[in-house]
Amino acid sequence: MDTQAIRAQMPTLVRGHVPSNVRSFKFNIFDGQPKVSTLGFHIDPKPFEGKVIAKTDDAIVVKTGRAEFAVLDRALVTEEPDEGAKVHVEPYVRRRFDGLRADTPEEQTEFTADGQPYTVQRFILGSAPAKLPIPEPRCPELQELVHQLEQLPAPDGFRRVTHMLVDAGARNFAWVDPLPKDIIATPPAIGFTVSTEKFQGRVTVLYERGLDLYAVELHRDGELIERADEVFFDTLGDTLARLIDDGAWRRIRVQRLSSRKPVQH
Repeated sequence: MDTQAIRAQMPTLVRGHVPSNVRSFKFNIFDGQPKVSTLGFHIDPKPFEGKVIAKTDDAIVVKTGRAEFAVLDRALVTEEPDEGAKVHVEPYVRRRFDGLRADTPEEQTEFTADGQPYTVQRFILGSAPAKLPIPEPRCPELQELVHQLEQLPAPDGFRRVTHMLVDAGARNFAWVDPLPKDIIATPPAIGFTVSTEKFQGRVTVLYERGLDLYAVELHRDGELIERADEVFFDTLGDTLARLIDDGAWRRIRVQRLSSRKPVQH
């Protein structure tokens, strides 16, 4: 979507939908690109509702407030509503493996001096972690692999690698957490099942002690489909994206709440 062209068209598109006593209007563009706050942090937009007031070849314009609008990339919406329809819109947000938004504050139970429990919510500005659903490893190399998957960026620059795994439907996690003496015979590894348009099956990330590199294997029905060798830690995200990321995560979920009212003659 040509965002510059849309910006130029907006005054014409919203004409008649802004109160006469309002001299300006606001709009957000949702085109699959990450949103950035005024402090420079990536942010995950909240879902919203509104009424479709205009459509172009590339965009759908939704009125969300008295003088506020949202512009949706027409190529990304899951459902294309009619003009005049009321809609519920959910732009992409990063999520955790439990399905919650990744920017959900973390809860932890603390205790007062006399032993009374209380709940503390912690939220780090700009943080949206997706921690792997596995216990703390004992093997240092497996610890480092977990850290890299949780912290390294995906190729899009918005998500971490673990966000990409969430979007790929990663589940049924298994891991190999060897003692130091067994690290060559049983390499540290993390495995999981994914389901995307690119690949459906089992993915395993292994640490290769001799080369101090990683390997990524794809299995389906117990058969090795593909293996990527000599993967450096800083190309792990690119390798996994090439193998399993289908880009469907960029889709904008649109649900029609009501249809346009029929015209009375």
